Amino acid sequence: MNNRKVPFKNEELILVNEKDEIIGYETKAKCHEGEGLLHRAFSIFIFNSKNELLIQKRSNKKLLWHDYWSNSCCSHPRKGETMEIATQRRLFEELGLENPLKFEFKFQYQDKFKNIGSERELCYVFTGYNDKLPIINQDEISDWRYINKQELLSQINKKTDMFTPWFLLELEKLKW
Repeated sequence: MNNRKVPFKNEELILVNEKDEIIGYETKAKCHEGEGLLHRAFSIFIFNSKNELLIQKRSNKKLLWHDYWSNSCCSHPRKGETMEIATQRRLFEELGLENPLKFEFKFQYQDKFKNIGSERELCYVFTGYNDKLPIINQDEISDWRYINKQELLSQINKKTDMFTPWFLLELEKLKW
């Protein structure tokens, strides 16, 4: 993979029902308007050999939850894409990494960001291990670091509003 093009707001995402059955397709922009439309998404957690988690600060160019810290990588499969292709595509686009991933779980959530829009996703969560330093896409990520579990939990306890809501939900469910 050598293309690190940032996705466009008119790309078609996969609409699903609560049973994760495909019910149609809609643009990324429309999926995130108002209360949001339920669509497939994924989150990736990359750990290093010290069992530290790679976290990223979302770029201020992002429409939703800009300047918030989050998991290593997250996005959506596009119309016609398998989850495997989508996760590898996005891992490379955001972090310049190619990495085997393990599926952990999926869950549904909805959260509104100010009066701008919402996430309403059926999200698949994956983990992977990599000691390579990421090559971040600055259109997507403004900062990154590896962090150990105790330090992360301490920061969350001090100030939860600096982390994306899906990241907090996923951390509760992830066996780390």
